[in-house]
Amino acid sequence: MLGTKFAFSTAYHPQTDGLAERMIQTIDYIIRRFCAYGMEYKDHKGYTHDCVTLLPAVQLANNTIQHSTTRKSPSLVEKG
Repeated sequence: MLGTKFAFSTAYHPQTDGLAERMIQTIDYIIRRFCAYGMEYKDHKGYTHDCVTLLPAVQLANNTIQHSTTRKSPSLVEKG
């Protein structure tokens, strides 16, 4: 449809560029670091949150940050 070619591959296969695998590693790293301080977090106003309720904020941060490979945010690449 858009001139793309579908190909099955494994991580770091020479026929792929590994961007999806790298993105998964980055998201995994962010979530691990985000939840590493425990399941509860108290903000500066005294409200208590757990890492599950704060995951939408992590998702928003990841989707709006400019990535070095594309020079665009993932939401801009996906939705235009």
